[in-house]
Parts: sequence; structure tokens; C-alpha cells
Amino acid sequence: MSKDYLLVGVDGGATKVSAWEILYDENSKTFSLGNTNASKSYREVEDYIPNYTSININIQLNELATTIKPTQEEEQQAGVYIETCALAINNLVKKTGIKNVLIGLGMPGLKTEDKRGIAVLANGPRMTNYSEVLEDRLEQLGVKIVAPIAHLGSDADYCGIGENYSDEGLFRSTENAYYLGGGTGVADAMKLKGELLPFDKAKDWIAKTWEIKNMQGLPMERVTAVGGIQKTYAEISGKTVEQLNAEGVYPQQVSELALNGEDAAIKTFDIVNSSIAQLLYERIVTLNQGWQNLFEFVNPNKPQPDKTHPYLNMVFDKIIIGQRLGDLFESESGVKAVKEPVIEQLNELIQNSEFISASNKKFYSNLNEIIESSKLREAPALGAGIDAYFSKK
Repeated sequence: MSKDYLLVGVDGGATKVSAWEILYDENSKTFSLGNTNASKSYREVEDYIPNYTSININIQLNELATTIKPTQEEEQQAGVYIETCALAINNLVKKTGIKNVLIGLGMPGLKTEDKRGIAVLANGPRMTNYSEVLEDRLEQLGVKIVAPIAHLGSDADYCGIGENYSDEGLFRSTENAYYLGGGTGVADAMKLKGELLPFDKAKDWIAKTWEIKNMQGLPMERVTAVGGIQKTYAEISGKTVEQLNAEGVYPQQVSELALNGEDAAIKTFDIVNSSIAQLLYERIVTLNQGWQNLFEFVNPNKPQPDKTHPYLNMVFDKIIIGQRLGDLFESESGVKAVKEPVIEQLNELIQNSEFISASNKKFYSNLNEIIESSKLREAPALGAGIDAYFSKK
């Protein structure tokens, strides 16, 4: 926090908005989460549409290239999403007593040309004027914004920024790393040659997780995001996600059921573990040898990535698993049901690979040291605040 304003990092997720106080240490030049935060669920806000269905992603992508035409339902749900964010920030302001704020905001989806709105969103409404409406609403609530929201950032990029500038960040100690964060959706981040490299700047040669299908033809995000793991288990077990929520059965509980021999849970993690291993293998191969067509795309019209890029022949010193997926990896049941099988399958893919050299196979032979789980549970919010701080400077 600056002496004259509250630095706020906001993580706009698929089900709720979390706003955090962000602290900066002048001595160590690092950032950390403060003790104060506020969350608000979308469903708590009036006019929320509980059975809202997102517009088909291919329609959204086609309209992005021409004219975006939000439906009436989209506009209503968008209003709810923005109001939720405003209320979360206002609640944080009330808790701290500081009305002057500098806001960094991370949201999934493809952004508008001015980066202040959302043009494509897989699990929610498009919100092309997000920042403008939010700023106006905060003013109505008596919150004083010290600088306009510079841009809406990617929650994935903010995970990378959080890992790189936090006192607990795992990017800090490495030159070349890949980050896979799993929550409601999936976040990809990279650091190469000592610099953060947003996936949007590397899109010519590497694809985001949500863009690709696994080798069984399922959307990769669906079977690597923690929210998707729960949906996969629901389908296999014949239950609804709502039933599982009511019973308190989330991915960690599913991993416990798998260890106890429940068939649906075992089948779920057979799919999940092989998908995560396949994804990490693809990242390793693509960095070292360029895109090798290991996966198909969710959007069949997506151009094939280039097989050449500036980082060919490199290896990842570290692979970081973050957010709730990282929590699952390190949970008592998750270590046995998820982490160890993923590492075993990834090792097998690497050692049997036609693309990876013998020396690099040797480099990756100790995956237990290369793969680490992040402790930054709120990395997107932290990264959002850090980005706002640097944008203002």
C-alpha cells in the first residue's frame, strides 16, 4: 500500500470476485497480499441468471472479427458481473477505511482492442465496456480512483507476475519456467531467458490450454481445471455438480474416493492425470522443438502454430502447478491420486519421446525436483495489483 492510496488487486473469477489489499516492500522490492480482502459471489447480486448459458465460443470468435452482438441475457449477466466487482472493491475499501484506490483487475477471456473490456469469454457474458461501467459505479459508491484502470489483464498473465514479484513466488528463482494454474478455468504463464513471456505474445508458436483438446478429443481445460475435474466426476458418477456441492464433494474429496477404490473417482483421475501429463509433455516438446501437432484445437479454424521460435532447444528449469490445482497436488490424498501418477506418466512420455534428445531426457529424469506446487493461492489478484502499480509508475 502506498501512503496515499490503497493498492487493490482484483481476481474476477467465473463464480465470484475477490479483491485484495496489496502491499509493497521498498527494501526487498517485492509484493505480498495484505491481511484485508473482500469477496462477492455473482449469485448474491440481484438479476443474476442462475441457468445462464454462454454463447458458443466459435460464434464469439467470429463476431470478434466482425461486430460483437451481445444478447439481452448477456447484457443482464454482464451488469451483474460488474456490479459484483464494484461491491467487492467497495467492501474492501470499507474494511481498510482508505477511499483512494489504485485498481488492477484480472479477468479471463479475450480483451477488447482498448484492453478495457472483454470481447470473448468461454464461461460467462461478454463485457465490452467493463472498465468504464465499473469506474462509474465505484464513483457512485464514493470510492475515489487515483488513476483509470489501465487495462484488464489476463488472470493467467497475472499468475506469472505474482510468481515473479511476490516474496513467495516460484518464478523468482528461475530463468525458464512454465506455470499451469487450475481453478474454475486454466491459467498458462511462462518465464523464458529471465523474462516473463505472456502467452498472447507467444501465440504464433504455442497455444493456450483452453484452446486445445487432449489426445482423447476432450477440451483440455475441461479435464485440467479443478472446476472441470468436478464436472468430469459428476458425469461419470451420474450426479450433478449441484449435488456434489451440496454433499461437499470437490476434487480433493474425489481424490480421497479414488484412493479408497471408488470406480467413478478412479476413472475421473485416469482421464485427468493423463491429460495433465500430456499437456506438460506438449509444453516441453514445443519449447524445445517447436509445435509438433500433438493436439487438435477446440476451434478447428485456428491456424497451426509455427514450428520455429526464438527459444528452440531450451528446457524448463521448473514447472509450476498453481492455484487450486496446486493445492490438490499437495493435499494428502492428491499426492497419491494425482501428483505421483502425473509425474510417472509424464516421465514415460519424455523417456519414450521421438522429439526429445537423450541429453534432455536425462535433464528431465528428476521431475520430482522440476515440478513444484505454488503457495500463491491468490496469484491472480496479487499480479493484478502489481501490474496496476507498475502501470501507474
